Amino acid sequence: MIGNTHRSHLNIVFILALLLPILTGCWDRTEIESRANILGIAIDVVEDNEEQYESKLSHLDHTFPKPKKALIQITAQIAVPGRIPLGPESGSSGSQKPVWVLSTVGHTLDDAILNLQQEIADRLFFGHLRVIIVSDKVAKQGVGELNDYLRRNPEVRRTAWMIISNGKASKVMESSPQLERIPTLYLSAMMENAVLLGKFPSDFLGLFWSASSKLGQEPFLPVVEVKRYENTEISGLAYFHGDRMVGVLKPLEIGFFMAVKGITKGGYAAFTPVPGQKASVLVRSRSRSTQISAVMEHGRPKIKLDIHVEVDIVEKTKNTGSLNRPGILKEISAETSRHAKNTIENIIAKTQKDESDIFGFGEYIRAKLPDYWNTHIKTKENWREQFKKLEVDIHFTTTIRRVGMRLG
Repeated sequence: MIGNTHRSHLNIVFILALLLPILTGCWDRTEIESRANILGIAIDVVEDNEEQYESKLSHLDHTFPKPKKALIQITAQIAVPGRIPLGPESGSSGSQKPVWVLSTVGHTLDDAILNLQQEIADRLFFGHLRVIIVSDKVAKQGVGELNDYLRRNPEVRRTAWMIISNGKASKVMESSPQLERIPTLYLSAMMENAVLLGKFPSDFLGLFWSASSKLGQEPFLPVVEVKRYENTEISGLAYFHGDRMVGVLKPLEIGFFMAVKGITKGGYAAFTPVPGQKASVLVRSRSRSTQISAVMEHGRPKIKLDIHVEVDIVEKTKNTGSLNRPGILKEISAETSRHAKNTIENIIAKTQKDESDIFGFGEYIRAKLPDYWNTHIKTKENWREQFKKLEVDIHFTTTIRRVGMRLG
């Protein structure tokens, strides 16, 4: 009897010992007020008058000389504890800025972050980083070193957006859109809604890195620009050769690029001439479907695109006649298809010249024609040379599903 009691006591002690690590609670907690939560970062080329702000934190004359490379400027948007709005503004809190915008310089992104940390009491935290804005000047020089730091930082989420700014990136970071008190959250929501509305393909940071790592594809990023009233628009799509930005597609060309990629949701509209008339109609895409085939012809790979787009005629110009005439919709449909095919051909030719396969045609050849790839291509550098001479056969068709009530 005594032995059983002793054994039960040992079992209880053993169970308590197992539960003890679980009962420790938040022993390693970090209060949100003791972190400097960075919501967004803008990266620019340093102007001559900004070099004076460099801190000698990572280098000393003679013993630890600074690297012989140009400085970059970062502008960080840091959340102010207690001022982030959780609902509709009320009282006088709306006059208080919810973010603190700071700038510093450095020879690398890591160096600039260290200099920024030297100026802030709390530890910098990147777990809430939503947007990284890179100026077009920096992007043309290359974003390889920037991505190296971001990929090695475990706090940076792969769902953040990297965006190219047309002009200084700090201008975008310092803008004050009226629909959102926090500019970075507005930019993040703008890009997510652009994907939902069919205005831009999904391309957050993780997808950009994935495309950069593929042997048969080059990455791309959105381009934004601040307008007169501090509103920000998506002004293009930047395409890359390796880590360097080499060109930009115009906003309407983004829609045709998405058609090649087979992204279903349509969101762009274009004026199409009406055959036989000096007038045009505004045609808006509703949905797209695309089939991409990689085949061998005459000993060389060839890509075949079969693209079909459903559209609505949403508006006509003043001189446009009646759209009730038999056959007129088929003529407009054929005209739309012809112009769309020409636009896609121009986009492909432009990217071929810059050796930037943002369509991922190389990945189709690598998957469907592995023997040819493993024998004749093998590397990303060889594919860039092959892509310049790649033949792409485009078959584009359009179906008009709806005509506006007052267009007849």
